[in-house]
Amino acid sequence: MTGTRTYGYTNTLDAGHYAKALRADIRGGLTSIPKSTAPTWFYDARGSELFEEITQLEEYPLWRAELGLFTLHAHDIAARTGARSLVELGSGSSTKTKLILEALGPNGLHYVPVDVSEDALHQASAQLVQDYPRLVLHALRADFTAPFVLPELPADSPRLIAFIGSTLGNFRRPARVPFLRELRDVMRPQDFLLLGADLVKDTEEMILAYDDGDGVTAAFDKNLLHVLNRELRADFDPDAFEHRAVWSEAEQHIEMRLRSRADQQVKIRELDLTVHFDRGEEWITERSAKFTTDGLRTELNAAGLHADQVWEDSGAGFCVVLATPRQGVLRK
Repeated sequence: MTGTRTYGYTNTLDAGHYAKALRADIRGGLTSIPKSTAPTWFYDARGSELFEEITQLEEYPLWRAELGLFTLHAHDIAARTGARSLVELGSGSSTKTKLILEALGPNGLHYVPVDVSEDALHQASAQLVQDYPRLVLHALRADFTAPFVLPELPADSPRLIAFIGSTLGNFRRPARVPFLRELRDVMRPQDFLLLGADLVKDTEEMILAYDDGDGVTAAFDKNLLHVLNRELRADFDPDAFEHRAVWSEAEQHIEMRLRSRADQQVKIRELDLTVHFDRGEEWITERSAKFTTDGLRTELNAAGLHADQVWEDSGAGFCVVLATPRQGVLRK
């Protein structure tokens, strides 16, 4: 292939961002009742490998369902949006994004992957500029849960902002509408939001997706302990905890938990903190909300967005939504 490669990179995070965020979340989360921390810290190199294994598990159809929906509807998404710029929040490996890029047409297309992981951004970006030499790519290292500014993009064509993989489910219910409203506030009237969401389904099926028979998800959950031992000089014993997945009907989310097998004290030296766990005490390491299509429409509407199109894989219980800013809604 021939053409001119264009690659830019902007880092909006200071060198200590990861360390400060980790320390704040772990100190706050392990001194609260119940103990609860963000799922962000699963994803070191080993955690990312384990998550890739999870996506291929028979019990975890989410990743394959979204890939299937993009395979079927990517060209429809391209036709409906006419977008020449694609912004992806939490881009990671950008695997599924290639289907959207192909449909939009990489010649002359601007792509902005946004992620907190510098390594993930550079690795995925290097492959994409090899695959699509005429792609104009500008990687943005940023925390998309906080206000951020996009690099300069063509002003005369729609932008497609992609937030896929059901990552919205990692937000607690009170935080979702404010987050969606922040996205709406960076959108112009002609822009589109592409959203992936896992749907409520049979309880046993949902639990199995987070507690598979091969123990891959359990290893992923316990990888958090290895991360904390390394990054914060903690002395967690992974064998002293067991993994659990629990469905909360009231909150409409799955909780991944680590249950202490015994009374124990854990030292976290970098925080000068000792944490006590009672036998049977459970530490919530991830919350993953599940949605209904009506509920999604309601939350989008509350954020000043309108669900123009919903594509659903009813067998796997997953959907992809294409939304636009509601006209006449004041930005707050």
